[in-house]
Amino acid sequence: MTFSRQPVILAVFAHPDDEAFSVGGTLAHYAQRGVKVVLACATRGEAGKISDPSMTIADLGKHREDELRRATAALGIPDPVFLDYHDSGRQERTRFDDPLALLNVDPFEIELKLRELIAQVRPDIIITFDPHGGYGHIDHLQIHRATAAAFFSSGEVEGGGPRRLYFTALSVEAAEGIARLGQDLDPHLYGVSDDTVAVRLDVSAQAERKKAALIAHGSQTGPNSLMGKMSPEEREAMERRMLGSEGFSIGGTRTGLPSFPMRGLFAGLGEFEALDD
Repeated sequence: MTFSRQPVILAVFAHPDDEAFSVGGTLAHYAQRGVKVVLACATRGEAGKISDPSMTIADLGKHREDELRRATAALGIPDPVFLDYHDSGRQERTRFDDPLALLNVDPFEIELKLRELIAQVRPDIIITFDPHGGYGHIDHLQIHRATAAAFFSSGEVEGGGPRRLYFTALSVEAAEGIARLGQDLDPHLYGVSDDTVAVRLDVSAQAERKKAALIAHGSQTGPNSLMGKMSPEEREAMERRMLGSEGFSIGGTRTGLPSFPMRGLFAGLGEFEALDD
């Protein structure tokens, strides 16, 4: 496809592996159609829980940075941009005393850093976490808040600012699956009803790329992870949901919506609508 300029998607997430679980298929899909994909990762996952007991890792942040680079290569997108904050951790691993841990950072500081990135890469579309941060992780919530704010406050950048903001949409069914695996969440609070999903993208053609990206995050997807503890039946059901389609709700827009739901992320965006054909 030929356009007057290259369309750009900016995806903003908190930790290495967030991208693979929620939007890996979508990023791979649009990258193959000529879209420039910029993945911004707020941290290097320094406080993550190593889920593969066979791994001996001296520097978890460096290890997870390398995992993310392998994951982006598997998806066919460029190396990530790091915002250079620290993973806040969870439960007994929470880093209350680390000033660079996301839970301790002023959201306006994160917003300003994202505004600089938006001015630099000039995205047409921004994708980030939903208002519940997927499953409520404080880092996810911080990034949701800062990214949404940056979308709304960046309208005066050259070109008029990003044209649309999407949130990842965790279905009630997917939330129920997470809850069954021991995650403490109410599926009907954290899940998104079907009539809220603005775009349901078929990413089955990217299944192998997405699976390879997930495997690249080996320190987080080992036998002691939620995935690793699944029965064969549970894993098959999860892969069917995750590898077949990805859903998004509308977080904000500077253009009218041509329909609801829409056939793709670029619907109603002029010449770029052809990306969704």
